[in-house]
Amino acid sequence: MTTAPSHTPETGSEPVLQFADLDVQFGTEFGSVHAVKGISLQVRPGEVLALVGESGSGKSVTSMTALGLLPSNARINGDIRVTDKFVNKLDDKSLRRMRGNDVAMVFQEPMTALNPVLTIGDQLTESLELHDIAHGTEADARAVELLRMVGIPEPERRVKQYPHEMSGGQRQRVVIALALACNPRVIIADEPTTALDVTVQAEILDLLRSLKDKLNTGILLITHNMGVVADMADRVAVMFKGDIVERGTADEVLTRPQHPYTKKLLAAVPHLGRGPAQFGMRRTPVEPLKPGQSLALDVQNLVVEYQRTGKAPFRAVDDVTFSVAPGEIVGLVGESGSGKSTIARCALGLIPAHSGSVSILGEDLHTIKRAQEKQLRRRVGVVFQDPASSLNPRFPIGDCIAEPLVVHKVGNRASQLKRVEELLEAVELPRTVINRYPHELSGGQRQRVSIARALVLDPEFLVADEPTSALDVSVQASVLKMFLELQERYQFACIFVSHDLAVIDMLAHRVVVLENGQIVEQGSRDQVLGAPQQEYTKRLIAAAPVPEPGEQRRRREARYALLNQLGEQRTELRLN
Repeated sequence: MTTAPSHTPETGSEPVLQFADLDVQFGTEFGSVHAVKGISLQVRPGEVLALVGESGSGKSVTSMTALGLLPSNARINGDIRVTDKFVNKLDDKSLRRMRGNDVAMVFQEPMTALNPVLTIGDQLTESLELHDIAHGTEADARAVELLRMVGIPEPERRVKQYPHEMSGGQRQRVVIALALACNPRVIIADEPTTALDVTVQAEILDLLRSLKDKLNTGILLITHNMGVVADMADRVAVMFKGDIVERGTADEVLTRPQHPYTKKLLAAVPHLGRGPAQFGMRRTPVEPLKPGQSLALDVQNLVVEYQRTGKAPFRAVDDVTFSVAPGEIVGLVGESGSGKSTIARCALGLIPAHSGSVSILGEDLHTIKRAQEKQLRRRVGVVFQDPASSLNPRFPIGDCIAEPLVVHKVGNRASQLKRVEELLEAVELPRTVINRYPHELSGGQRQRVSIARALVLDPEFLVADEPTSALDVSVQASVLKMFLELQERYQFACIFVSHDLAVIDMLAHRVVVLENGQIVEQGSRDQVLGAPQQEYTKRLIAAAPVPEPGEQRRRREARYALLNQLGEQRTELRLN
């Protein structure tokens, strides 16, 4: 039975946020850029309106107009209304009074939204005092109360801490507390969970849901994550190149999409439990080891420690043992700080092991001689999370891809160019990009270049560290399909690090689940994701949203039941 939403928006009430024929153009030295093309939207009290679309669709520009935050080269037409105020008719003083009191914003990256040199308490009291809500000891008490409301433990101690002393999820709660400080009628949440683990994301969404239920706050949710939309939204508006191409209830848009763009977006979302078949792909079974054949990766009792001045060493990886067979993809999953990326870096020989052993293709990384190590590195490829920082901005794309060939002195210039062209075709990029620079390509194109560079030496083993986490859903889908096709063609072994369980479900043969540097569960993809045995794995899977509202409501209720069974509380707004 489908569980109904806990709160019904006030459909007959006056909107708390309204855009009427909003049109935004930016004047540049190359001409005018038409970012938003005459759109109309409304958000009512107690309602969540999800504004969805890919990068460049105009979502964030639309939201920034509600706070009067667009730069001076923006030409804005149409009406923007927050409660009873027309934003585009307010002077600077009135705008400052409106921000916080009537409308507040929860930004995507809390570390850039919070001041790193002020304590959490100072930032909360500053907002209260600027808006003349509370001063002195009264403001201090209100700051503690706000942290308690958003579920931060020991708020009396936390107000004295700085942003860097908190986890990502706690920092996002602080940003929500800041948004709540002046009791605004509407909150704009711009990708509030993009950089968070699935369990932390679920907690933040629970918090936002209870916020709109208990305080009757209207929420404009900007996201490209369809699972989040299914979990949170009452209504959905789909943006494409500055236009609204489809709108309706979450059930209507997500289960019965009408516009081709909406259909394309939903078809590109990996759905936990459906594996590669949802994209018409398949995983070739891993063949058993042949006599004399080495494992691609063999990790035995690995311990990695970081030394700290005046303190005991921090143990990031604690007695980890697993292996990767030739031609096998093993997914490493777990929350931030679980040790996934540390293991990947240790497997590449970038950080030393404190104890235990790491063998790649039969060679022990920590006893191998330097000359042999260079030869081993020819057989290993790596794809990093952020292609913008892993590609040399001063090299054309052709040189970026050919660099490993040059370093290892493989072939001449003509053969290197031929190999680059082959790989550009393999990763579905035109040969014309050879002479372009990384900044001239989109994020998805740069990630394809990174994959081409990783494969240029025909590696037998590949390390991929969150290679699709920063990409739009349709770009992610095309990169993942391409990755599977390349793995089928080249049969490289791979450890794939991700916190997105749907991506792991699509790619991996086996899954290793990590918590606090230790393996809590490992086995085949069907065993771990389909029938998890450990409580931590069950919590991870229960927290992963799916892009279908009815199924997501059932999953949310099942997650609440699991948390009750484990004696844990779900995250709710704590009102006095």
